[in-house]
Amino acid sequence: MKVLICASGNAGRLSPFVQEQAESLEKLGIKIDYFLIIGNGILGYLKNYPLLIRKIKLGKYDLIHAHYGLSGLLATLQKRIPVIITFHGTDINNNKNIPFSLLASRLSQDNIFVHDSLPKKLKLSGKNFHIISCGVNLDIFSPMNKIIARDKLGWDEKKNYILFSSQFNNPIKNASLAKSALESIDLEIELIELKGYQKRDIRILMNAVDLLLVTSFSETGPIVVKEALACNCPIISTDIGDVKSIIQKIDNCFISSYNPIEIGKIIKQILASNLRSNGRGFMNSYRLDKIANKIKKVYENI
Repeated sequence: MKVLICASGNAGRLSPFVQEQAESLEKLGIKIDYFLIIGNGILGYLKNYPLLIRKIKLGKYDLIHAHYGLSGLLATLQKRIPVIITFHGTDINNNKNIPFSLLASRLSQDNIFVHDSLPKKLKLSGKNFHIISCGVNLDIFSPMNKIIARDKLGWDEKKNYILFSSQFNNPIKNASLAKSALESIDLEIELIELKGYQKRDIRILMNAVDLLLVTSFSETGPIVVKEALACNCPIISTDIGDVKSIIQKIDNCFISSYNPIEIGKIIKQILASNLRSNGRGFMNSYRLDKIANKIKKVYENI
């Protein structure tokens, strides 16, 4: 089977989690090729249509697997090859994107959602869909000694460090709440912005920090949480996506309200204990190879 992965290339590369998933599918014997879309908004995406048609004519693909609603809509405009779309959350939770995702989900042969709340918002009834979370690479994300990790980063062994779940300038991630929480407690803490790091560097970060802080307004199944758990990194998160269901039985991981004082108290609790989590033991079902096998079954049923 030969599959064309269709996704945004505006960052100059494929999203890391899409790339990892594709590579896992290749290990299962599926031939993978890529079509990266350059452009913004519906008009920017539509300009890629002639290039997509040319790619399809040359490639002789069995199906197209598009990631995100706009990519899926572009892919479904051609009728030669069946299309599967994976919806990741921002393509449905964002009011500007949902009309395009709604249309794309009706035109595709099958749909994958990373969280069970997403198909409900598209009101899919009688239409094929599957709930398959993004997987975590347990070969990369694994525990290591905190002192060794800090030494690799040139960090102070005794200082308090907290990893923020994303870039500070992304409004959905709500960095102002994280900063307010730190201001509410009388401790010297450095908040690390998760920006510009490669996967293997993020693994070192997650082992070097005292905890991961997620203060987002909206998420579906944030991969950063699963990666942190694979490193046994403690977590504080607002109640978004599937985080609560994942961490509810894991030590030293907490769900918080949007109250900065409450978050500050939990931060102090984690820092005082100086304990890690036991999250890695709960990540087996999110292994990349298991996720890839689920997706392969979807492919085979088209």
